[in-house]
Amino acid sequence: MNDLLLPIFIVIIASVFQGTFGLGMKYVKPMAWEAWWLVHATVAMVIFPLAWALLVVPDLAGVIAQAPRNELFTGALMGFLWGIGGIMFGVSVGYIGMSLTYGIVMGSCSIIGALIPLVARFESINSAALPFIFGGLILLALAVVIVTIAGLKRDKMLAEAGQEIQGIAKGAAFRKGLMIAIASGVLSAMLAVGFDNTAGIGKIAERAGALERNTALARWVVVLAGAYLMNFGYAMILLIKNKSFGSFKIPGMFRVLKWAIIAGLLWFAALGTYGQGVALMGEIGTMICWPVMLGLSLIVGNAVAVMTGEWKGVTGPLKLMSAGVGVIIIATVLMTYASTL
Repeated sequence: MNDLLLPIFIVIIASVFQGTFGLGMKYVKPMAWEAWWLVHATVAMVIFPLAWALLVVPDLAGVIAQAPRNELFTGALMGFLWGIGGIMFGVSVGYIGMSLTYGIVMGSCSIIGALIPLVARFESINSAALPFIFGGLILLALAVVIVTIAGLKRDKMLAEAGQEIQGIAKGAAFRKGLMIAIASGVLSAMLAVGFDNTAGIGKIAERAGALERNTALARWVVVLAGAYLMNFGYAMILLIKNKSFGSFKIPGMFRVLKWAIIAGLLWFAALGTYGQGVALMGEIGTMICWPVMLGLSLIVGNAVAVMTGEWKGVTGPLKLMSAGVGVIIIATVLMTYASTL
C-alpha cells in the first residue's frame, strides 16, 4: 500500500499543475495568439522538458541513441497527432462554444487515453481490477457530462445577463462542431498513448542510472519532439499568414510573455510529474493515472474558475458542477483502489 501512495500523491500534484496552467491563457492580448503560443510551446515542449531530463537522466543523448526505433517513431508520431487535436479544439470552440467543446474533449481524451493501453495489456491485468477500472471510467464520463451541462447552463445565464459568451452554431454547423470536438478528444489522448509506448526508453534510462520515476523524463523528450514539430509549424504558418511577427515588439510584450512562460512551466510540470507517477505504478500506470489526473484537474480548474469569479451569480449551475465534482471523486477512489489489486 505504501508503494501506491507515492505515485497517487504525484498524480494529485500533476492534476494541480494541469488544472491551473490555463490561467496564463487569459493574458494573451494584445499579443497575437500565434506569437504567444510559439513562446509557450517552446518553453513547455522543448526548454523545460530537456532541462529537467538532462538534470535527472545520466547520458540522455546516449539513452535516446540506444532507444528502439519503433518507440522513437511511435512516441513522436503520437505527440504530433496530439498537436493536431489541440488545433481542432480551437476550431470546435468556434462551432459549439467552450463549455461543450471542453466537456467532449476532456471526456473522450480521458477514456480513450486509458482504454488503448488497457486493451494492449488486457491479458496482464488482474481480472479483479477490471470492474473497478471500467466503473471508474464510466463514472468519469458521467461526471464530464454533468460538468459540461453545468457549464452550458452557466453560459446561458451569463449571456442572458448581458455578458459576452461565444455562441453555439445551429444545424449542420453544430453537427460539424461536434464531430471536430470528438476527433480532438481522440487525438488529444495520443499524448498518453505515445508515452505508454515508450516504456523501453524508460528501461534504457534506468540502466543508465536514472531513478525509476525519473525515467519518464527521457520518454517525454521523445513524445514532445513530435508535439513541438506540429505546434511550431502551425504557429509559424499563422505568423506568416497573418504577418504578426510584429507582436514580439508591442508595448507590454514582456508582461504577456511572462504568462506564456508561466503557462509553459505549469503545463510540463503536469506531464513531468504525471509521468513519474506512471513510471512508479508500472504496467497499469497509464490506464489509472491518465483519467485520474484529468478528472482531478477538472476539479482544480473549476475551483480556480470559482475563485476568479467565473461562476459568480449562477447558483444553480454551480450546484450541478459540484455534483459532477463529487462523481469525479468517487471515480478516482474506484480507480485508485483498482491499482491496489
